[in-house]
Amino acid sequence: MTPLRIGHGYDIHRIVPGRPMILGGVRFDTDYGLDGHSDADALTHAICDALLGAAALPDIGHFFPNTDPAFKSIDSQILLQRVIAALRERGWKPVNIDASLIAEKPKIYPRLAEMKSALAASTGLPVDCIGLKATTNEGVDEIGRALAIAAHAVCLIERI
Repeated sequence: MTPLRIGHGYDIHRIVPGRPMILGGVRFDTDYGLDGHSDADALTHAICDALLGAAALPDIGHFFPNTDPAFKSIDSQILLQRVIAALRERGWKPVNIDASLIAEKPKIYPRLAEMKSALAASTGLPVDCIGLKATTNEGVDEIGRALAIAAHAVCLIERI
């Protein structure tokens, strides 16, 4: 069995009024947030899927279904910690994560260091093993019109 594996994850959520905006485990001071069953942290969900995919496991919805009231409004950092535990139970650990957020609003760049710290705390990775980037969609489609936020993530895992 190969000692290293790569995974990719993607998530997107609509922006709605009256919900908290949480990205990468960091709460933004806005009057809008992302629609979803959990806290709708699109970045953390993409990272979860990348880690699960690298281990050839089902996606985040399999482990934490949006039909289960136990996950209603749950902090996605808890979900990420559970994903890390599931990997470890199967003999894997993360090596690094690289992710991109695509959003017109809120401004992400000023909060990237906080997000990296929160993700490091949840994964056990050093901050310098987590790459985060933020970009816009240049006015194209629902993301570009500030109606949604998307995230892509890749990760490397290794055998323990």
